[in-house]
Amino acid sequence: MADQPTKQKLWGGRFTGKTDPLMHAFNQSLKYDQRMHAVDIRGSIAYAKALTLVGILTQEEQTKITDGLTTVGQEWEKGVFIVKEDDEDIHTANERRLSELIGPLGGKLHTGRSRNDQVATDMRLWLLGEVKDVESNLKGLIRVMVERADKEVDILMPGYTHLQRGQPIRWSHLLLSHALSFHNDLERLQQLIPRISVLPLGSGALAGNPFAVDRDFLAKELGFISVAENSMWGVGDRDFIVEFLMWSSLTMTHMSRLAEDLIIYSTSEFGFVTLSDAYSTGSSIMPQKKNPDSLELLRGKSGRLFGNMAGFLMTLKGLPSTYNKDLQEDKEPLFDTVDNISACLKIAEGVVATMNVHGEKMLQALTMDVLATDLADYLVRKGVPFRETHHVSGRAVALAESRKCQLNELTLQDFQTLNGKFANDVHDIFDFEASVERRSAIGGPSRKMILRQISFLRTGLAN
Repeated sequence: MADQPTKQKLWGGRFTGKTDPLMHAFNQSLKYDQRMHAVDIRGSIAYAKALTLVGILTQEEQTKITDGLTTVGQEWEKGVFIVKEDDEDIHTANERRLSELIGPLGGKLHTGRSRNDQVATDMRLWLLGEVKDVESNLKGLIRVMVERADKEVDILMPGYTHLQRGQPIRWSHLLLSHALSFHNDLERLQQLIPRISVLPLGSGALAGNPFAVDRDFLAKELGFISVAENSMWGVGDRDFIVEFLMWSSLTMTHMSRLAEDLIIYSTSEFGFVTLSDAYSTGSSIMPQKKNPDSLELLRGKSGRLFGNMAGFLMTLKGLPSTYNKDLQEDKEPLFDTVDNISACLKIAEGVVATMNVHGEKMLQALTMDVLATDLADYLVRKGVPFRETHHVSGRAVALAESRKCQLNELTLQDFQTLNGKFANDVHDIFDFEASVERRSAIGGPSRKMILRQISFLRTGLAN
């Protein structure tokens, strides 16, 4: 019986010794990069077409390769693809299975192509698909915040700086302040897409393709916006991953700040909001507890995603040009970040959509001292310089504190001892709704400006 050919890895011709089993496991990425099976097959089908255009494959050979790859893809989708011991990654697994199905012809597919440009293409294709879902989830969160702001525009609450009551605002103003941060995240994500959508395929290992494949055709076939202009850059660039990790870190920072506000406002001490049971848990020992675990997890995930970004940046920092095996470390932080940012956006949308807002508690938290600035502004309208009115208002606050009364309980005579410009209309300023409505410049919390913000955000969601 004839000797059976020895199994070889794609790169095995140079090597005569066996790979250390531990090294094989250390080198293998199939356990996590198999999630790119569909885009790997898409790229290979497109490349077969490009090889046909330059005469490397006949039309019949292209059809056989395409049919074989389609079968491989169906096996992955049905969960019947059998992984073999020597399958290092998704690329070798798919090519190995293709050759099992169609014979030696499968070996022609790799003509002029390297795993270096193949993996870079797969990563970009995969991330482009995921970004569409992330964008949709982010829009869903913004949309539910906008709709709540529109419906709950009449609710007033204290606005805080340094976690101290500052001035009266609308609850919608607070909600939209967070929505505006997410709106900027949406813009940044959309601006990132053209830098992801750059075709590396046809760059070869590093020095380009020797068979003059039509890379513009490949870009159009795979839906890329542009083509990598430099083959060394094409196989070695992972900036698009770094940018997505950075984007996710910033978006989760905004998520964490929203979560922190809602955690604080859901405490018994505030009682401004109550999370639905669907997004809360209890205590294993204290029966009365209702913990905002959803929000705490959102806050915690922000640190995890920042860690993914920082870790991968350190991987990139010292690399020489083109492809190095270190770049295999791009997948796990990217996959983990995509999974977590997608889940976080959905959870946050659910939290915001289902929480109960207690407008009466917010109104009760409004005390007259939050109108101290309005008192100063009253004198400004009487012609007194603000630096002086600020001092006068501060003295009024101190006087009320000394008498253990509210600011509006001071008499006209009390105010006139502080400044002669106070008149009978001074007590008209002690109206929270009027205070909010006076702040009607663009960006303020007046009803008109809230509606303007809502309109602005809805326009952004339509893009």
